[in-house]
Amino acid sequence: MMLEPGDPHALGAQRAPGGVRVAVWAPDAAAVHLVVFDATGQAEQARHALNPGPGGVWHGVLPWPADAPLVYGLDAGAGPMLDPYARRVLAGKALLAATADAVLPPLPPLHPERLAGRRVIAEVHARTATCLHPGIPEALRGRYAALAHPVMIDHWRRLGVTTLELLPLAQRHDEPRLTALGLTNHWGYSPLAFLAAEPRYALGPDADAELRAALHALRQAGFEVVLDVVFNHTAELDAAGPLLAWRGLAARRYYRHDAQGALADWSGCGNSLNLAEPMVLRLVLDALRHWMTHFGVSGFRFDLATTLGRGRDGDFDAHHAFFTALRTDPLLTRALLIAEPWDLGPQGHRAGQFPPGWLEWNDAARDAIRAYWLAPQDRRATRAELAQRLAGSHERFGRQGRAPTEGVNYVTAHDGFTLRDLVSFDRRHNAANGESGRDGHADNLSWNAGIEGETADAAVRARRARLQRALLATLVLARGTPMLLAGDEIGHSQRGNNNAYCQDNATTWLAWPQADAALLAFLQRALRLRAATPLLRGATWLTGRANASGLPDVVWALPDGKAPAVADWHAHQARALRVTWAGDDGLQLMLLTNPHDHAVAFAWPAGDWTLWLDGRAPADSPTEATALDGLRWLPAHTLQLWGSRAPPLEETPS
Repeated sequence: MMLEPGDPHALGAQRAPGGVRVAVWAPDAAAVHLVVFDATGQAEQARHALNPGPGGVWHGVLPWPADAPLVYGLDAGAGPMLDPYARRVLAGKALLAATADAVLPPLPPLHPERLAGRRVIAEVHARTATCLHPGIPEALRGRYAALAHPVMIDHWRRLGVTTLELLPLAQRHDEPRLTALGLTNHWGYSPLAFLAAEPRYALGPDADAELRAALHALRQAGFEVVLDVVFNHTAELDAAGPLLAWRGLAARRYYRHDAQGALADWSGCGNSLNLAEPMVLRLVLDALRHWMTHFGVSGFRFDLATTLGRGRDGDFDAHHAFFTALRTDPLLTRALLIAEPWDLGPQGHRAGQFPPGWLEWNDAARDAIRAYWLAPQDRRATRAELAQRLAGSHERFGRQGRAPTEGVNYVTAHDGFTLRDLVSFDRRHNAANGESGRDGHADNLSWNAGIEGETADAAVRARRARLQRALLATLVLARGTPMLLAGDEIGHSQRGNNNAYCQDNATTWLAWPQADAALLAFLQRALRLRAATPLLRGATWLTGRANASGLPDVVWALPDGKAPAVADWHAHQARALRVTWAGDDGLQLMLLTNPHDHAVAFAWPAGDWTLWLDGRAPADSPTEATALDGLRWLPAHTLQLWGSRAPPLEETPS
């Protein structure tokens, strides 16, 4: 029998007087049925026809007890599918809980712009970060509750992090290939339900409430919480993938197809969502609002974000309706928006082309910093490339009134080597992923410092320690917004696996018991200096001209103090660099970099200089450089930061 009409404008399932109101978009279906299942989600109990409505929305009101849960699917001709608006999932079916969610206290207002210039991002996996932490009760480790445990809050605060960028937490569906190998899509980039919390990180049956409580605690502790969201593809994968929801309801509308009718694959996962379709765009916007209002996130990092801005012709458009909606929606306009500005489609690399106000991952900074310190023969291993990145990548972000802080600089991220592995391995070691070592990036701009993998060789270990400090310090000192990969600060290794997306085990679990205390202390000092020194948080572009202090805001020099000629900028054999920044208040900071395997002599400028940060020194207090005949010798593979006055270090926050 056909149900009484519902509300075609309210998609999903909601409680209504005397029953449950249901609506689903299935514009190409001849009929749609609401299928009711038993409490296990296994046995079908009844079928009810929905009413056709405007715009291809089918709707109805199911008489149902107010205190009873409802497990349901939606059948548009391909069998019962998951509701795309499901907020909880049971056995592949949507679950409408029996009782309303508990109301949490209101969250602080969202004003991400107050952190511009001060923002320091840590990319964190909610489970991986805590599985091995000895300061967290064993029962909580790897769970949502551990994410906001006081020891984690204290760690991020002491480190100097302001913003936690969490890998995807929407409920995922593991690929059949991984399931057959006993693995999982650990990173979570295989979305099943855009509005539902991943239940595997919960202690009890209500993952929704547990995640909300954890995020609320982080927000109350003063952190921005940014959620990594995946709207470029779904867990239905390619044409041979599982039939879960979208394909069974409106396959031709939800997904992109080429001229021959095959699924377009701009994600590398077999399908690409079609945000040029208004109702697909609406689903994405509704999901974003849900994560802000219901879960309390501060903003979003959009995976393969170029896909989201492709128009009907497939070309990227910075004026796409997606960007317009985010800019004009009263709630979403307050969110911090971060793009991974590329996909695998045609002309997919769009770094610097997202609208003003967006932050964008800056892979040019990643590659230049790595090449400078680790890969001297690479085309990017030059003074010119390093200077461009230290200055904020003006060629990418210097137009349309954008600021240097809109570039998110990073050296490592979840996708690739960890920092420790970057200086320990020349090649990937991914056999555990079950793809015969072929997966992951082959070109990593890494260097094993002399021996592949772990070693007891003291000279190699010391070299690696200097390189890690140099990479991190360069990241912190570059104009832009720095992003750290959680675990790099304690020297976590994935044993050479640079694509550990399916490793929910000690490969990815942060090795807190073996934490590198010296590396952690060095990074804490670097970030404390940055936080206390406006000159190091430069939110404006460098010009080379005199500022209010009467000094040039930046001077680039060779080790002998001379200005580089064109050939010097692009030389590979001689790459050491001296950079001097000046603030409006007269403070000068001088950065010395030596990426070579031998010491380099630097001519010393006039004035009194104090050593602020020493890449040679693992301890919190730097030591003076060796001085001889008016020169100061900087050892191999290291850097130093000097100031014209004492460093304004504050006490480590408690």
